[in-house]
Amino acid sequence: MAPLRPTDQSPMGLAFQHKTLANGLAILAESNADAHTAAVGFFVKTGSRDEPTDLMGVSHFLEHMMFKGTARRTADELNREFDDLGAHNNAFTSQELTLYFAQVLPEALPQTVDLLADMMRPALRDDDFELEKKVILEEIGMYNDYPQWRLQDAMLETHFANHPLSHRVLGTNESIRALTAEQMRGYFEDRYGPDNITVAAAGRLDFDQLVDDLARLTADWRASGASRDGTEPELGDAQTSLTDPKLVRQYLALICPGPSTQDPQRYAARVLADVVGDIEGSRLYWALVDPGVADEASMSYHPMDGLGNLLTFVTCDPDDAETVEAKMMETLAGVADAIQDDEVQRAKNKLATLATVDGETPLGRMRSIATHWIALQEYLPLADQIERYMAVTVDDVRAVAARYNFHPRTIARLGPKVIGTVSCSGALDSR
Repeated sequence: MAPLRPTDQSPMGLAFQHKTLANGLAILAESNADAHTAAVGFFVKTGSRDEPTDLMGVSHFLEHMMFKGTARRTADELNREFDDLGAHNNAFTSQELTLYFAQVLPEALPQTVDLLADMMRPALRDDDFELEKKVILEEIGMYNDYPQWRLQDAMLETHFANHPLSHRVLGTNESIRALTAEQMRGYFEDRYGPDNITVAAAGRLDFDQLVDDLARLTADWRASGASRDGTEPELGDAQTSLTDPKLVRQYLALICPGPSTQDPQRYAARVLADVVGDIEGSRLYWALVDPGVADEASMSYHPMDGLGNLLTFVTCDPDDAETVEAKMMETLAGVADAIQDDEVQRAKNKLATLATVDGETPLGRMRSIATHWIALQEYLPLADQIERYMAVTVDDVRAVAARYNFHPRTIARLGPKVIGTVSCSGALDSR
């Protein structure tokens, strides 16, 4: 298959600018005079990996509380003003980041920045806290009804053991019930200082006005000196199995290390994950899904601050679970020597297309430039991102596969009954 050649991704009206305010707030923007919308986001470098174990879930809980009103606006007023602006706005929390964002028409950007900045200084009232705690507990219960989420939680807790990366983003029933409003306020003061926040914008915008507005809106914000514990987890081969007689399918997951967000091999790792585990046309697909022995099989690459993960998920009939697991391990074995040029080229073309599609919207570009800047303190134009994918060679992909070799790995299983299992080394055994 011939390689795709990226076209010029730098239109005449495209420009990148950045500035750090005296209080430590980082502001960056990719302005595009040809865009029809603008997007802005407040990226807080905090998530479940930054929480003390007894406060597990506080980052996500706090994200909910940010929408409950400020000294200037009630919760209803916040929602109504976003609606009046026609904003597409939301927020999410991950293991290492909390993001609050909105996409609007360009003329509404200043008002949107005002709204989001106001949200960043929430009231955190006790009454709101107790009411929202019930919502969080209901959300935990809802996610417990999804086998994939239960399996993922068990896998991460086993793989990362006592390291903060084992923390559940939502927390547990026990940690959320025990959490107090005062503890949340303390966490907010520690983690939501301007020196731990990056504001990113993309689309049709005026950067100077954005900087002036943020300087005014955050004038009384004080740096907190927040940092992240970079201690690496101690990893080893492990496995865990859960049973639930109500289930009718078997769920299997495998996690192993991969390159970090800062590692140049991250592009080759993404190609590797696509070659091995894309939902269609990958090695796992042809080994498990196409023959009909598994419902779905996938591998994904997740780069993180200081480390990364390769995650494999498979679902199948419980009666086929042993066969499927053995076949999965067989597929992963020897990948470093087996990968071919044509499948690498297909993966690169696909990833370049996905990056381009995402980059065609200000919202996609806003998230891309911010995540790259937070990790590496550099700007990555879309054209350069595509070039880095297209520069990956089969030797690069083989090198990543050989470097990690899908070890050390944790295998997690969830199904209606205890079954024979494949050991972490790949040999079939039974319990």
